[in-house]
Amino acid sequence: MATNPGLFSEWPWKRLGSFKYVVLAPWVAHGVQQVATKGWREADLGYLVILPSMMLRGLHNQAWITVSRLQNARGKRQIVDRGIEFEQIDRERNWDDQIILSAILFFLGALHLPGAQNLPLWRTDGAVLIALLHAGPVELIYYWFHRALHHHFLYTRYHSHHHASIVTEPITSVIHPFAELVAYELLFSIPMIACALTGTASIMTFELYMLYIDFMNNMGHCNFELVPSWLFTWFPPLKYLMYTPSFHSLHHTQFRTNYSLFMPFYDYIYNTMDKSSDTLHEKSIESKEEAVDVVHLTHLTSLQSIYHMRPGFAEFASKPYASKWYMRIMWPLSWLSMVLTWTYGSWFTAERNVMKKLRIQSWAIPRYNFHYGLNWEKEAINNLIVKAICEADKKGAKVVSLGLLNQAQSLNGSGELYLQKYPKLGLKLVDGTSLAAAVVANSIPQGTDQVVLSGNISKVACAVAAALCKKNIKVIITNKQDYHFLQPKIPEDAADNLLLSKTGIAKVWIIGEGADATEQLRAPKGTRFIPYSQFPPRMARKDGCTYSTTPAMSVPKTLQNVHSCENWLPRR
Repeated sequence: MATNPGLFSEWPWKRLGSFKYVVLAPWVAHGVQQVATKGWREADLGYLVILPSMMLRGLHNQAWITVSRLQNARGKRQIVDRGIEFEQIDRERNWDDQIILSAILFFLGALHLPGAQNLPLWRTDGAVLIALLHAGPVELIYYWFHRALHHHFLYTRYHSHHHASIVTEPITSVIHPFAELVAYELLFSIPMIACALTGTASIMTFELYMLYIDFMNNMGHCNFELVPSWLFTWFPPLKYLMYTPSFHSLHHTQFRTNYSLFMPFYDYIYNTMDKSSDTLHEKSIESKEEAVDVVHLTHLTSLQSIYHMRPGFAEFASKPYASKWYMRIMWPLSWLSMVLTWTYGSWFTAERNVMKKLRIQSWAIPRYNFHYGLNWEKEAINNLIVKAICEADKKGAKVVSLGLLNQAQSLNGSGELYLQKYPKLGLKLVDGTSLAAAVVANSIPQGTDQVVLSGNISKVACAVAAALCKKNIKVIITNKQDYHFLQPKIPEDAADNLLLSKTGIAKVWIIGEGADATEQLRAPKGTRFIPYSQFPPRMARKDGCTYSTTPAMSVPKTLQNVHSCENWLPRR
Protein backbone atom coordinates (compact mmCIF):
# COMPACT_ATOMS: atom_id res chain seq x y z
CA MET A 1 0.00 0.00 0.00
CA ALA A 2 0.94 3.67 -0.12
CA THR A 3 3.02 5.27 2.63
CA ASN A 4 -0.11 6.69 4.28
CA PRO A 5 -3.10 5.07 2.46
CA GLY A 6 -5.89 7.48 1.56
CA LEU A 7 -9.62 6.96 1.11
CA PHE A 8 -10.71 4.07 -1.14
CA SER A 9 -7.18 2.72 -1.52
CA GLU A 10 -8.21 -0.90 -0.99
CA TRP A 11 -9.89 -2.81 -3.80
CA PRO A 12 -13.55 -3.64 -2.97
CA TRP A 13 -13.16 -7.33 -3.84
CA LYS A 14 -9.81 -7.87 -2.12
CA ARG A 15 -11.30 -10.17 0.53
CA LEU A 16 -12.73 -12.47 -2.14
CA GLY A 17 -9.20 -13.60 -3.03
CA SER A 18 -9.14 -15.94 -6.03
CA PHE A 19 -12.96 -15.79 -6.22
CA LYS A 20 -12.97 -12.07 -7.07
CA TYR A 21 -14.14 -12.78 -10.62
CA VAL A 22 -17.61 -13.56 -9.26
CA VAL A 23 -18.24 -9.79 -9.21
CA LEU A 24 -18.66 -10.06 -13.00
CA ALA A 25 -21.31 -12.78 -12.69
CA PRO A 26 -24.41 -10.51 -12.92
CA TRP A 27 -23.28 -8.97 -16.21
CA VAL A 28 -22.15 -12.29 -17.65
CA ALA A 29 -25.53 -13.78 -16.69
CA HIS A 30 -27.24 -10.86 -18.44
CA GLY A 31 -25.29 -11.65 -21.62
CA VAL A 32 -26.30 -15.30 -21.43
CA GLN A 33 -29.92 -14.23 -20.94
CA GLN A 34 -29.68 -12.01 -24.05
CA VAL A 35 -28.47 -14.90 -26.18
CA ALA A 36 -31.08 -17.27 -24.74
CA THR A 37 -34.03 -14.94 -25.36
CA LYS A 38 -32.98 -13.05 -28.51
CA GLY A 39 -30.56 -15.44 -30.20
CA TRP A 40 -27.03 -14.67 -31.39
CA ARG A 41 -28.15 -12.46 -34.28
CA GLU A 42 -30.36 -10.17 -32.20
CA ALA A 43 -28.13 -9.99 -29.10
CA ASP A 44 -25.86 -6.96 -28.63
CA LEU A 45 -22.49 -8.10 -30.03
CA GLY A 46 -20.66 -5.20 -28.38
CA TYR A 47 -21.91 -6.37 -24.98
CA LEU A 48 -21.08 -10.03 -25.62
CA VAL A 49 -17.45 -9.40 -26.64
CA ILE A 50 -16.59 -7.55 -23.42
CA LEU A 51 -15.73 -10.68 -21.43
CA PRO A 52 -13.65 -12.38 -24.19
CA SER A 53 -11.91 -9.05 -24.74
CA MET A 54 -10.94 -8.84 -21.06
CA MET A 55 -9.60 -12.40 -21.18
CA LEU A 56 -7.45 -11.51 -24.19
CA ARG A 57 -6.14 -8.47 -22.31
CA GLY A 58 -5.06 -10.80 -19.51
CA LEU A 59 -3.21 -13.03 -22.00
CA HIS A 60 -1.63 -9.95 -23.58
CA ASN A 61 -0.31 -8.81 -20.19
CA GLN A 62 0.97 -12.29 -19.36
CA ALA A 63 2.82 -12.42 -22.69
CA TRP A 64 4.57 -9.16 -21.77
CA ILE A 65 5.50 -10.55 -18.35
CA THR A 66 7.07 -13.66 -19.90
CA VAL A 67 8.97 -11.81 -22.65
CA SER A 68 10.18 -9.14 -20.23
CA ARG A 69 11.48 -11.64 -17.68
CA LEU A 70 13.20 -13.77 -20.31
CA GLN A 71 14.86 -10.68 -21.77
CA ASN A 72 15.92 -9.28 -18.40
CA ALA A 73 17.30 -12.69 -17.39
CA ARG A 74 19.69 -12.40 -20.33
CA GLY A 75 20.67 -8.87 -19.29
CA LYS A 76 20.63 -7.59 -22.86
CA ARG A 77 19.27 -4.05 -23.36
CA GLN A 78 18.33 -3.89 -19.69
CA ILE A 79 17.71 -0.35 -18.43
CA VAL A 80 17.93 -0.60 -14.62
CA ASP A 81 20.35 -3.36 -13.70
CA ARG A 82 18.97 -4.14 -10.27
CA GLY A 83 17.01 -7.01 -8.83
CA ILE A 84 13.55 -7.04 -7.30
CA GLU A 85 12.43 -8.71 -4.09
CA PHE A 86 9.46 -10.77 -2.96
CA GLU A 87 7.82 -7.62 -1.54
CA GLN A 88 7.40 -6.22 -5.06
CA ILE A 89 6.08 -9.54 -6.38
CA ASP A 90 3.50 -9.62 -3.58
CA ARG A 91 2.52 -6.01 -4.16
CA GLU A 92 2.00 -6.56 -7.88
CA ARG A 93 0.19 -9.90 -7.83
CA ASN A 94 -3.24 -8.20 -8.15
CA TRP A 95 -2.55 -6.76 -11.61
CA ASP A 96 -5.73 -8.35 -12.96
CA ASP A 97 -7.88 -6.13 -10.69
CA GLN A 98 -7.58 -3.40 -13.31
CA ILE A 99 -9.05 -5.74 -15.95
CA ILE A 100 -12.01 -6.56 -13.68
CA LEU A 101 -12.63 -2.84 -13.12
CA SER A 102 -12.45 -2.16 -16.87
CA ALA A 103 -14.92 -4.97 -17.54
CA ILE A 104 -17.42 -3.55 -15.02
CA LEU A 105 -17.19 -0.07 -16.56
CA PHE A 106 -17.59 -1.47 -20.10
CA PHE A 107 -20.64 -3.50 -19.03
CA LEU A 108 -22.21 -0.43 -17.40
CA GLY A 109 -21.46 1.69 -20.46
CA ALA A 110 -22.91 -0.89 -22.85
CA LEU A 111 -26.13 -0.99 -20.81
CA HIS A 112 -26.70 2.65 -19.86
CA LEU A 113 -24.61 5.00 -22.04
CA PRO A 114 -26.61 6.51 -24.94
CA GLY A 115 -25.19 5.39 -28.28
CA ALA A 116 -23.22 2.44 -26.82
CA GLN A 117 -25.68 -0.28 -27.82
CA ASN A 118 -25.64 -2.45 -30.97
CA LEU A 119 -22.38 -0.95 -32.22
CA PRO A 120 -21.06 -1.64 -35.74
CA LEU A 121 -17.75 -3.44 -36.16
CA TRP A 122 -15.84 -0.43 -37.54
CA ARG A 123 -16.16 3.29 -38.15
CA THR A 124 -13.22 5.31 -39.45
CA ASP A 125 -14.54 8.64 -38.16
CA GLY A 126 -14.74 7.18 -34.65
CA ALA A 127 -11.13 5.97 -34.85
CA VAL A 128 -9.97 9.45 -35.91
CA LEU A 129 -11.96 11.06 -33.09
CA ILE A 130 -10.45 8.72 -30.48
CA ALA A 131 -6.91 9.42 -31.76
CA LEU A 132 -7.44 13.19 -31.60
CA LEU A 133 -9.07 13.14 -28.17
CA HIS A 134 -6.33 10.93 -26.78
CA ALA A 135 -3.49 13.09 -28.12
CA GLY A 136 -5.24 16.23 -26.86
CA PRO A 137 -7.39 16.14 -23.70
CA VAL A 138 -6.36 12.70 -22.38
CA GLU A 139 -2.60 13.28 -22.61
CA LEU A 140 -2.87 16.85 -21.29
CA ILE A 141 -5.15 15.99 -18.34
CA TYR A 142 -3.02 12.96 -17.48
CA TYR A 143 0.15 15.07 -17.49
CA TRP A 144 -1.20 17.57 -14.94
CA PHE A 145 -2.98 14.90 -12.90
CA HIS A 146 0.27 12.94 -12.76
CA ARG A 147 2.17 16.01 -11.58
CA ALA A 148 -0.50 16.56 -8.92
CA LEU A 149 -0.06 12.96 -7.76
CA HIS A 150 3.59 13.80 -7.03
CA HIS A 151 2.53 16.46 -4.55
CA HIS A 152 3.30 15.26 -1.03
CA PHE A 153 -0.37 15.00 0.01
CA LEU A 154 -1.47 12.75 -2.89
CA TYR A 155 1.87 10.99 -3.29
CA THR A 156 1.97 9.61 0.26
CA ARG A 157 -1.71 8.58 0.14
CA TYR A 158 -1.87 7.08 -3.35
CA HIS A 159 0.92 7.31 -5.92
CA SER A 160 3.76 6.10 -3.67
CA HIS A 161 2.25 2.61 -3.97
CA HIS A 162 3.11 2.60 -7.68
CA HIS A 163 6.53 4.19 -7.19
CA ALA A 164 7.55 1.61 -4.60
CA SER A 165 8.69 -0.36 -7.68
CA ILE A 166 11.94 1.28 -8.76
CA VAL A 167 12.77 -1.60 -11.09
CA THR A 168 9.61 -1.94 -13.12
CA GLU A 169 7.96 -4.92 -14.78
CA PRO A 170 5.15 -4.71 -17.37
CA ILE A 171 2.46 -5.29 -14.75
CA THR A 172 3.83 -2.44 -12.61
CA SER A 173 1.92 -0.17 -15.00
CA VAL A 174 -1.46 -1.06 -13.46
CA ILE A 175 -0.43 -1.37 -9.81
CA HIS A 176 -2.23 1.53 -8.15
CA PRO A 177 -4.66 2.04 -5.26
CA PHE A 178 -8.30 1.58 -6.23
CA ALA A 179 -9.24 5.29 -6.21
CA GLU A 180 -6.27 6.25 -8.39
CA LEU A 181 -7.01 3.58 -10.97
CA VAL A 182 -10.68 4.59 -11.10
CA ALA A 183 -9.48 8.09 -12.01
CA TYR A 184 -7.32 6.67 -14.82
CA GLU A 185 -10.18 4.55 -16.14
CA LEU A 186 -12.49 7.58 -16.24
CA LEU A 187 -9.79 9.59 -18.02
CA PHE A 188 -9.26 6.91 -20.69
CA SER A 189 -13.02 6.64 -21.16
CA ILE A 190 -13.32 10.25 -22.41
CA PRO A 191 -12.64 9.39 -26.11
CA MET A 192 -14.96 6.36 -25.99
CA ILE A 193 -17.80 8.26 -24.31
CA ALA A 194 -17.40 11.04 -26.90
CA CYS A 195 -17.64 8.47 -29.71
CA ALA A 196 -20.79 6.95 -28.22
CA LEU A 197 -22.49 10.33 -27.75
CA THR A 198 -21.62 11.46 -31.30
CA GLY A 199 -22.77 8.18 -32.86
CA THR A 200 -19.31 7.28 -34.20
CA ALA A 201 -18.53 4.40 -31.82
CA SER A 202 -17.61 0.92 -33.07
CA ILE A 203 -16.48 -2.36 -31.52
CA MET A 204 -13.07 -2.53 -33.22
CA THR A 205 -12.28 1.11 -32.41
CA PHE A 206 -12.78 0.49 -28.70
CA GLU A 207 -10.84 -2.80 -28.85
CA LEU A 208 -7.88 -1.21 -30.65
CA TYR A 209 -7.83 1.73 -28.24
CA MET A 210 -7.65 -0.59 -25.23
CA LEU A 211 -4.96 -2.64 -26.99
CA TYR A 212 -2.98 0.56 -27.58
CA ILE A 213 -3.24 1.55 -23.90
CA ASP A 214 -2.20 -1.91 -22.68
CA PHE A 215 0.65 -2.18 -25.19
CA MET A 216 2.11 1.22 -24.34
CA ASN A 217 1.67 0.68 -20.60
CA ASN A 218 3.43 -2.68 -20.71
CA MET A 219 6.18 -1.46 -23.01
CA GLY A 220 6.91 1.57 -20.85
CA HIS A 221 7.46 -0.59 -17.76
CA CYS A 222 9.22 -3.64 -19.27
CA ASN A 223 12.74 -2.51 -18.16
CA PHE A 224 14.44 -3.36 -21.44
CA GLU A 225 14.79 -1.09 -24.44
CA LEU A 226 13.10 -2.34 -27.59
CA VAL A 227 12.48 0.86 -29.58
CA PRO A 228 15.30 1.14 -32.16
CA SER A 229 17.15 4.44 -32.61
CA TRP A 230 16.71 4.40 -36.39
CA LEU A 231 12.96 4.84 -35.90
CA PHE A 232 13.48 8.38 -34.56
CA THR A 233 16.15 9.11 -37.16
CA TRP A 234 13.80 8.05 -39.95
CA PHE A 235 10.87 10.08 -38.52
CA PRO A 236 12.13 12.69 -35.98
CA PRO A 237 8.67 13.96 -34.85
CA LEU A 238 7.98 10.47 -33.48
CA LYS A 239 10.05 11.26 -30.37
CA TYR A 240 7.27 13.68 -29.34
CA LEU A 241 4.47 11.19 -30.05
CA MET A 242 5.80 7.95 -28.53
CA TYR A 243 7.77 7.36 -25.37
CA THR A 244 10.29 4.54 -24.84
CA PRO A 245 10.88 2.16 -21.91
CA SER A 246 14.03 4.08 -20.98
CA PHE A 247 12.08 7.37 -21.03
CA HIS A 248 9.56 6.15 -18.47
CA SER A 249 12.18 4.26 -16.47
CA LEU A 250 13.77 7.63 -15.68
CA HIS A 251 10.49 8.72 -14.13
CA HIS A 252 10.69 5.78 -11.71
CA THR A 253 14.32 6.49 -10.80
CA GLN A 254 14.28 10.33 -10.84
CA PHE A 255 10.60 10.89 -9.83
CA ARG A 256 10.38 14.56 -10.88
CA THR A 257 10.81 14.21 -14.64
CA ASN A 258 9.09 12.56 -17.64
CA TYR A 259 5.48 12.82 -16.41
CA SER A 260 3.81 12.22 -19.80
CA LEU A 261 1.47 9.31 -20.42
CA PHE A 262 2.59 7.92 -23.80
CA MET A 263 3.39 11.11 -25.77
CA PRO A 264 6.38 13.05 -24.40
CA PHE A 265 5.59 16.38 -26.09
CA TYR A 266 3.99 17.78 -22.92
CA ASP A 267 7.26 17.18 -21.06
CA TYR A 268 9.00 19.17 -23.80
CA ILE A 269 6.40 21.96 -23.59
CA TYR A 270 6.52 22.30 -19.80
CA ASN A 271 10.27 21.66 -19.49
CA THR A 272 10.03 18.48 -17.38
CA MET A 273 11.88 16.32 -19.89
CA ASP A 274 14.84 14.51 -18.29
CA LYS A 275 17.98 15.65 -20.09
CA SER A 276 19.48 12.16 -19.97
CA SER A 277 16.53 10.51 -21.79
CA ASP A 278 18.25 10.27 -25.19
CA THR A 279 21.56 9.19 -23.66
CA LEU A 280 19.94 6.42 -21.62
CA HIS A 281 18.02 5.23 -24.68
CA GLU A 282 21.22 4.92 -26.73
CA LYS A 283 23.08 3.27 -23.86
CA SER A 284 20.31 0.71 -23.29
CA ILE A 285 20.02 -0.12 -26.99
CA GLU A 286 23.75 -0.76 -27.27
CA SER A 287 24.12 -2.82 -24.08
CA LYS A 288 24.97 -6.46 -24.69
CA GLU A 289 24.50 -9.62 -22.67
CA GLU A 290 26.71 -9.42 -19.61
CA ALA A 291 29.50 -11.87 -18.89
CA VAL A 292 28.74 -14.70 -16.48
CA ASP A 293 30.89 -16.28 -13.75
CA VAL A 294 28.69 -19.17 -12.60
CA VAL A 295 26.01 -21.08 -14.53
CA HIS A 296 23.52 -23.36 -12.80
CA LEU A 297 22.15 -25.77 -15.40
CA THR A 298 18.74 -27.08 -14.36
CA HIS A 299 15.64 -28.35 -16.19
CA LEU A 300 11.85 -28.35 -16.00
CA THR A 301 10.34 -30.86 -13.58
CA SER A 302 6.58 -31.52 -13.70
CA LEU A 303 4.32 -30.23 -16.46
CA GLN A 304 3.14 -27.49 -14.10
CA SER A 305 6.67 -26.39 -13.24
CA ILE A 306 6.86 -24.11 -16.27
CA TYR A 307 4.33 -21.82 -14.57
CA HIS A 308 6.47 -21.71 -11.42
CA MET A 309 9.57 -20.52 -13.23
CA ARG A 310 10.33 -16.82 -13.18
CA PRO A 311 9.15 -16.20 -16.79
CA GLY A 312 5.89 -17.99 -15.95
CA PHE A 313 3.22 -16.68 -13.61
CA ALA A 314 4.68 -14.23 -11.10
CA GLU A 315 2.32 -15.35 -8.32
CA PHE A 316 3.29 -19.02 -8.70
CA ALA A 317 7.01 -18.38 -9.25
CA SER A 318 7.31 -16.42 -6.01
CA LYS A 319 5.75 -19.16 -3.88
CA PRO A 320 6.94 -22.71 -3.11
CA TYR A 321 5.44 -25.34 -5.39
CA ALA A 322 1.93 -26.46 -4.50
CA SER A 323 -0.57 -28.20 -6.75
CA LYS A 324 -3.81 -26.20 -7.01
CA TRP A 325 -7.18 -27.29 -8.37
CA TYR A 326 -7.22 -24.53 -10.98
CA MET A 327 -3.83 -25.68 -12.25
CA ARG A 328 -5.40 -28.98 -13.31
CA ILE A 329 -7.79 -27.08 -15.57
CA MET A 330 -4.73 -25.84 -17.46
CA TRP A 331 -3.58 -29.31 -18.52
CA PRO A 332 -4.18 -28.60 -22.25
CA LEU A 333 -1.93 -25.55 -21.99
CA SER A 334 0.60 -27.60 -20.02
CA TRP A 335 0.75 -30.24 -22.75
CA LEU A 336 1.09 -27.54 -25.39
CA SER A 337 4.00 -26.01 -23.46
CA MET A 338 5.61 -29.46 -23.30
CA VAL A 339 5.39 -29.85 -27.08
CA LEU A 340 6.83 -26.37 -27.62
CA THR A 341 9.73 -26.92 -25.22
CA TRP A 342 10.36 -30.35 -26.72
CA THR A 343 10.82 -28.82 -30.16
CA TYR A 344 12.94 -25.96 -28.79
CA GLY A 345 16.51 -26.97 -29.53
CA SER A 346 18.43 -25.03 -26.92
CA TRP A 347 18.62 -24.02 -23.28
CA PHE A 348 17.18 -20.71 -22.12
CA THR A 349 18.15 -18.29 -19.36
CA ALA A 350 15.62 -18.60 -16.54
CA GLU A 351 17.11 -16.25 -13.95
CA ARG A 352 20.05 -13.95 -13.31
CA ASN A 353 21.50 -13.22 -9.86
CA VAL A 354 24.41 -11.32 -8.37
CA MET A 355 26.28 -12.22 -5.18
CA LYS A 356 28.88 -9.58 -4.38
CA LYS A 357 31.05 -9.65 -7.53
CA LEU A 358 29.85 -13.04 -8.76
CA ARG A 359 27.45 -12.95 -11.72
CA ILE A 360 25.24 -16.03 -11.64
CA GLN A 361 22.75 -17.29 -14.21
CA SER A 362 20.33 -20.21 -14.12
CA TRP A 363 19.90 -21.91 -17.48
CA ALA A 364 17.12 -24.42 -18.09
CA ILE A 365 17.19 -27.42 -20.41
CA PRO A 366 13.74 -27.61 -22.10
CA ARG A 367 13.01 -31.14 -20.85
CA TYR A 368 10.82 -32.50 -18.04
CA ASN A 369 11.55 -35.16 -15.41
CA PHE A 370 9.94 -37.97 -17.37
CA HIS A 371 12.17 -37.26 -20.39
CA TYR A 372 15.20 -38.29 -18.31
CA GLY A 373 13.71 -41.75 -17.82
CA LEU A 374 13.36 -42.37 -21.57
CA ASN A 375 16.38 -44.17 -23.04
CA TRP A 376 15.79 -42.73 -26.50
CA GLU A 377 15.89 -39.17 -25.07
CA LYS A 378 19.27 -39.48 -23.32
CA GLU A 379 21.37 -38.62 -26.36
CA ALA A 380 19.28 -35.53 -27.13
CA ILE A 381 19.46 -34.38 -23.49
CA ASN A 382 23.23 -34.90 -23.37
CA ASN A 383 23.59 -32.89 -26.58
CA LEU A 384 21.59 -30.04 -25.04
CA ILE A 385 23.75 -30.12 -21.90
CA VAL A 386 26.97 -30.19 -23.96
CA LYS A 387 25.73 -27.24 -26.01
CA ALA A 388 25.02 -25.27 -22.82
CA ILE A 389 28.40 -26.14 -21.27
CA CYS A 390 30.28 -25.07 -24.41
CA GLU A 391 28.30 -21.82 -24.56
CA ALA A 392 29.07 -21.11 -20.89
CA ASP A 393 32.76 -21.76 -21.59
CA LYS A 394 32.62 -19.36 -24.53
CA LYS A 395 31.02 -16.67 -22.33
CA GLY A 396 33.83 -16.94 -19.80
CA ALA A 397 32.02 -18.83 -17.05
CA LYS A 398 34.35 -20.26 -14.41
CA VAL A 399 31.92 -22.81 -12.95
CA VAL A 400 28.96 -24.78 -14.33
CA SER A 401 26.88 -26.69 -11.79
CA LEU A 402 24.70 -29.54 -13.02
CA GLY A 403 21.34 -29.38 -11.28
CA LEU A 404 18.65 -32.00 -10.67
CA LEU A 405 18.74 -34.89 -13.19
CA ASN A 406 21.35 -33.21 -15.40
CA GLN A 407 23.90 -34.88 -13.09
CA ALA A 408 22.29 -38.34 -13.09
CA GLN A 409 24.72 -41.25 -12.98
CA SER A 410 22.72 -43.11 -15.62
CA LEU A 411 22.73 -40.09 -17.94
CA ASN A 412 26.34 -38.91 -17.94
CA GLY A 413 28.13 -40.48 -14.99
CA SER A 414 27.58 -37.36 -12.83
CA GLY A 415 29.22 -35.20 -15.49
CA GLU A 416 32.24 -37.44 -16.15
CA LEU A 417 31.08 -38.00 -19.74
CA TYR A 418 31.54 -34.30 -20.57
CA LEU A 419 34.96 -34.08 -18.95
CA GLN A 420 36.14 -37.05 -21.01
CA LYS A 421 34.68 -35.58 -24.19
CA TYR A 422 36.06 -32.06 -23.59
CA PRO A 423 39.23 -32.39 -21.47
CA LYS A 424 40.35 -28.84 -22.27
CA LEU A 425 37.29 -27.04 -20.89
CA GLY A 426 38.23 -23.72 -19.33
CA LEU A 427 35.61 -24.05 -16.60
CA LYS A 428 35.01 -26.28 -13.62
CA LEU A 429 32.10 -28.72 -13.81
CA VAL A 430 30.46 -29.43 -10.43
CA ASP A 431 27.36 -31.28 -9.29
CA GLY A 432 27.05 -30.08 -5.69
CA THR A 433 27.52 -33.58 -4.25
CA SER A 434 29.90 -32.57 -1.45
CA LEU A 435 27.71 -29.65 -0.38
CA ALA A 436 24.49 -31.70 -0.46
CA ALA A 437 26.16 -34.53 1.48
CA ALA A 438 27.42 -32.06 4.11
CA VAL A 439 23.90 -30.62 4.53
CA VAL A 440 22.41 -34.11 4.98
CA ALA A 441 25.14 -35.22 7.38
CA ASN A 442 24.69 -32.08 9.49
CA SER A 443 20.92 -32.73 9.60
CA ILE A 444 21.44 -35.89 11.68
CA PRO A 445 20.28 -35.19 15.27
CA GLN A 446 23.06 -35.05 17.85
CA GLY A 447 23.51 -38.28 19.78
CA THR A 448 22.43 -40.48 16.86
CA ASP A 449 24.57 -43.63 16.75
CA GLN A 450 22.94 -45.45 13.83
CA VAL A 451 20.93 -44.61 10.72
CA VAL A 452 19.29 -46.55 7.89
CA LEU A 453 20.23 -45.60 4.32
CA SER A 454 17.45 -46.48 1.88
CA GLY A 455 16.76 -45.65 -1.76
CA ASN A 456 18.72 -45.53 -4.99
CA ILE A 457 22.43 -45.26 -4.23
CA SER A 458 23.48 -42.05 -5.93
CA LYS A 459 26.72 -40.11 -5.72
CA VAL A 460 25.25 -38.07 -2.87
CA ALA A 461 24.26 -41.26 -1.00
CA CYS A 462 27.83 -42.56 -1.27
CA ALA A 463 29.23 -39.28 0.07
CA VAL A 464 26.71 -39.22 2.95
CA ALA A 465 27.47 -42.83 3.91
CA ALA A 466 31.22 -42.16 3.89
CA ALA A 467 30.84 -38.97 5.96
CA LEU A 468 28.65 -40.67 8.60
CA CYS A 469 30.92 -43.70 8.85
CA LYS A 470 33.85 -41.34 9.49
CA LYS A 471 31.82 -39.81 12.33
CA ASN A 472 31.53 -43.30 13.84
CA ILE A 473 27.80 -43.52 13.10
CA LYS A 474 26.57 -46.95 12.04
CA VAL A 475 25.05 -46.88 8.54
CA ILE A 476 22.63 -49.77 8.01
CA ILE A 477 21.93 -50.95 4.46
CA THR A 478 18.93 -53.25 3.94
CA ASN A 479 19.73 -54.19 0.34
CA LYS A 480 22.60 -56.63 -0.22
CA GLN A 481 23.47 -55.32 -3.68
CA ASP A 482 23.64 -51.72 -2.41
CA TYR A 483 25.81 -52.85 0.51
CA HIS A 484 28.41 -54.44 -1.79
CA PHE A 485 28.30 -51.37 -4.06
CA LEU A 486 29.02 -49.04 -1.12
CA GLN A 487 31.73 -51.12 0.58
CA PRO A 488 34.68 -50.02 -1.60
CA LYS A 489 33.62 -46.36 -1.30
CA ILE A 490 33.96 -46.26 2.50
CA PRO A 491 37.41 -45.42 3.97
CA GLU A 492 39.16 -48.49 5.42
CA ASP A 493 39.39 -47.05 8.93
CA ALA A 494 35.58 -46.57 8.98
CA ALA A 495 34.48 -49.65 7.01
CA ASP A 496 33.23 -51.43 10.16
CA ASN A 497 30.48 -48.81 10.50
CA LEU A 498 28.77 -49.94 7.28
CA LEU A 499 26.36 -52.75 8.18
CA LEU A 500 24.02 -55.05 6.26
CA SER A 501 20.76 -55.83 8.04
CA LYS A 502 17.30 -56.91 6.94
CA THR A 503 15.66 -55.04 9.81
CA GLY A 504 16.17 -51.32 10.19
CA ILE A 505 15.38 -50.45 13.81
CA ALA A 506 17.12 -47.06 13.77
CA LYS A 507 14.95 -44.00 14.45
CA VAL A 508 16.68 -41.96 11.72
CA TRP A 509 16.29 -42.97 8.08
CA ILE A 510 18.14 -41.28 5.23
CA ILE A 511 16.06 -41.83 2.11
CA GLY A 512 16.39 -41.10 -1.58
CA GLU A 513 14.46 -41.85 -4.72
CA GLY A 514 13.39 -45.47 -4.71
CA ALA A 515 12.44 -45.48 -1.03
CA ASP A 516 8.76 -46.10 -1.72
CA ALA A 517 5.87 -46.45 0.73
CA THR A 518 6.58 -50.16 1.32
CA GLU A 519 10.16 -49.39 2.31
CA GLN A 520 9.13 -46.51 4.58
CA LEU A 521 6.55 -48.69 6.37
CA ARG A 522 9.40 -50.89 7.62
CA ALA A 523 10.67 -48.04 9.79
CA PRO A 524 9.62 -47.98 13.47
CA LYS A 525 7.02 -45.52 14.74
CA GLY A 526 8.37 -42.00 15.34
CA THR A 527 11.14 -42.29 12.73
CA ARG A 528 12.68 -39.14 11.30
CA PHE A 529 13.11 -39.32 7.52
CA ILE A 530 15.88 -37.16 6.04
CA PRO A 531 15.96 -37.08 2.20
CA TYR A 532 19.19 -36.89 0.21
CA SER A 533 17.46 -36.69 -3.19
CA GLN A 534 16.84 -33.56 -5.26
CA PHE A 535 13.09 -34.16 -5.11
CA PRO A 536 11.07 -34.48 -1.89
CA PRO A 537 9.98 -38.04 -1.05
CA ARG A 538 6.39 -39.17 -0.87
CA MET A 539 5.32 -38.94 2.76
CA ALA A 540 3.94 -42.42 3.42
CA ARG A 541 4.00 -42.28 7.23
CA LYS A 542 1.81 -40.14 9.48
CA ASP A 543 2.13 -42.08 12.76
CA GLY A 544 4.42 -39.67 14.55
CA CYS A 545 7.08 -39.80 11.83
CA THR A 546 8.63 -36.55 10.60
CA TYR A 547 10.06 -35.62 7.21
CA SER A 548 12.86 -33.11 6.70
CA THR A 549 13.15 -30.93 3.61
CA THR A 550 15.44 -31.80 0.73
CA PRO A 551 19.07 -30.62 1.13
CA ALA A 552 19.04 -26.83 1.01
CA MET A 553 20.84 -23.85 2.49
CA SER A 554 19.70 -20.35 3.41
CA VAL A 555 20.16 -17.77 0.68
CA PRO A 556 22.86 -15.26 1.71
CA LYS A 557 21.69 -11.66 2.00
CA THR A 558 24.30 -10.62 -0.56
CA LEU A 559 22.47 -12.60 -3.27
CA GLN A 560 20.39 -10.14 -5.28
CA ASN A 561 17.42 -10.57 -7.61
CA VAL A 562 16.01 -13.61 -5.80
CA HIS A 563 12.26 -13.57 -6.29
CA SER A 564 11.37 -17.07 -7.42
CA CYS A 565 11.14 -20.30 -5.43
CA GLU A 566 12.52 -23.23 -7.37
CA ASN A 567 9.72 -25.80 -7.21
CA TRP A 568 9.39 -26.51 -3.47
CA LEU A 569 12.02 -24.44 -1.65
CA PRO A 570 10.74 -21.85 0.85
CA ARG A 571 11.49 -18.15 0.56
CA ARG A 572 15.01 -17.26 1.75
